Amino acid sequence: MSKPQGRSSGGSVRIVAGRLRGSRLPVADADGLRPTPDRVRETLFNWLAPVLEGARCLDLYAGTGALGIEALSRGAGECVFVERDRTLSRQLQDNIARLHVEHARVVNDEAFGFLEDRPPAPFDLVFLDPPFTADLWSESARRLEQGGWLDAHAHIYVEAVPEAAFAPPDTWRLHREGRAGAVHYALYRRFAHDPLS
Repeated sequence: MSKPQGRSSGGSVRIVAGRLRGSRLPVADADGLRPTPDRVRETLFNWLAPVLEGARCLDLYAGTGALGIEALSRGAGECVFVERDRTLSRQLQDNIARLHVEHARVVNDEAFGFLEDRPPAPFDLVFLDPPFTADLWSESARRLEQGGWLDAHAHIYVEAVPEAAFAPPDTWRLHREGRAGAVHYALYRRFAHDPLS
């Protein structure tokens, strides 16, 4: 969860729906941290409603973990949270324990370092919301695609600035997209084979 510039102002972010509805996640005063707004998360999870139950999720640039925790709140089967910042990673672990969130694992690592390994099983849903100033969208997508991290029909959520030069892999097809202020958000579907074949 990233911010175009500057630092977050602290505060908290609310889980919108599901069994954890109304729960608050504190937002640390951290450089580059920008939680996905409630309205965008509500739209995204309306899109995902038909495929979310029991889904295996990866929150690759987790930040507060709001996307992954929202997914678990709404019925996802499990979520792995990857966060490089040690303080944010520890806070995320504390929040998961405080809210009694099950089937959640926090990994304190760089995203690219995490993606060097092979997954024990592919993910059904990936949240890809890297720091806006780092231009990591295309390389993250390439590593997810080539590393065996994605199920044949995985959904991938991408949050970026509108001017980002994001080049999704050929196997990804744009499913839905929207814009909220300075943020462009899109949901892709992966097709392991040509969807027209």
